[in-house]
Amino acid sequence: MTQIDPAQLTADLIRCPSVTPEEGGALVLLGEMLTQAGFEVSRADRGEVCNLVARWGTKGHAKTFGFNGHTDVVPVGDEASWTVDPFGAEIKDGIMYGRGATDMKSGVAAFVAAAIDLVQDTPPDGAILITVTGDEEGPALHGTTAILDHMAETGEKMSVCLVGEPTCPETMGDMIKIGRRGSMTAWFTYRGKQGHSAYPHRARNPLPAMAKLMDLMASHSLDEGTEHFDTSTVAVVTMDTGNEATNVIPAECASAVNIRFNDAHTGESLTEWMQSLVQKVTDETGILIEIAVKISGESFITPPGALSDLVGRAVEAETGLVPELSTTGGTSDARFIKNHCPVVEFGLVGKTMHQVDENVPVEQIHQLKAIYSRILKDYFA
Repeated sequence: MTQIDPAQLTADLIRCPSVTPEEGGALVLLGEMLTQAGFEVSRADRGEVCNLVARWGTKGHAKTFGFNGHTDVVPVGDEASWTVDPFGAEIKDGIMYGRGATDMKSGVAAFVAAAIDLVQDTPPDGAILITVTGDEEGPALHGTTAILDHMAETGEKMSVCLVGEPTCPETMGDMIKIGRRGSMTAWFTYRGKQGHSAYPHRARNPLPAMAKLMDLMASHSLDEGTEHFDTSTVAVVTMDTGNEATNVIPAECASAVNIRFNDAHTGESLTEWMQSLVQKVTDETGILIEIAVKISGESFITPPGALSDLVGRAVEAETGLVPELSTTGGTSDARFIKNHCPVVEFGLVGKTMHQVDENVPVEQIHQLKAIYSRILKDYFA
C-alpha cells in the first residue's frame, strides 16, 4: 500500500489556522484521514474546544498503544516579522516553515502516518488510540482533560501513552521526557494605608512588606534536587504598585511568584510554606497580605522501565543516539495522562517552537515517523 507522507500531512495541518481555541480544520482533516484508514473516530469537544479520539482495534484491548498530541498553536505575534506566510508551510532549502511546524503538527502527522501505515500493512494484535486536543497551548481546561473524561465515559483505555511534544534540546534523538516538574503560581496583594511620603508615620506602607516577602521566597532553597529531578525554583515574576507619585505612599501593591517543583514537594505543601511566610511578614509589619494560588500541575514521573526502554531503543536504532531520560522543561499534557497510564514524551528538536519563522527540517519529520513506526512495531511484536 502507498505510505502516508508525514511531511505532506504536516504541511496540510500547518495550513489550518488553528490558533487556540480555533479548530481551523485540522481535526476535521485528521478525522477524515483516520476514518478512511479504518479508525473509529469520535469527538470529545467541550466548551469552545474541539478534541479528537480515534481508535483502531478492539475497545479496551489489554494491549492498547496510546498517542497524545495537539493541533492548536500559539498566535503568530507580529506577522510582519515573519519572512514567510505563518500558515503557508513553505519549504526552503529542505526546511518547512510555519506556525506549529515544530510544536507540534509535525509530531501529530508523524504518528498518524506511522499508525495508518502499520494497521494497513501489518495489522497488529492490539489497539491504537490516538488523542489530539485543540487546547494544549491555551488554558488546557477543556483539552486532554475532556478527552480523558470522554474516554472514561465510553470505556476507552490506553495501556501506555506516548506524547509527541518536542523533547530534544539540540539533536534529534538526544532526549526523552519521563516526567515533568510541577508548576504553580501565587499572587499576593498587600493592603496598607495611603499617606504623604513626608509623613510616613501617618501611613502604613505595604512596599517593605512586599520586598521582605519576595526576598524570603527568592532567597530560599527549596531542595537540592532529587533522583530524577533538578532543584525546585522560585521565580519572582512581578512586583507592582501602579504608583507614579513620589510624594505618595500607596495603600496597596501586588506581586507574584512562579514555582517549578520536583517530587520532594506537592502543590499543597508549597502553599502551606508560602502561607507561613505570609503570616511571618504580616506579624512583623502589620500589613494584611492576601494570597491566591493556582496549581497548574503536580510533579510526576514514569520511572525508567519498559516504556522508556521501548522508546529509547527505537530512538537509538533510527538516530544512533542513546537518549537522555529527562524531567526538564515546562509542563505538558502528560501531567493529565500520568493518572491514566504510564506516559513518556518524545518528539522533535524544539529550538524554534513559538518563535517567528518556526520551522522544521523535512528530513526530521520523516525521521520522526520512522522512530514512531519502530516503536509501534516493537510494542506489538
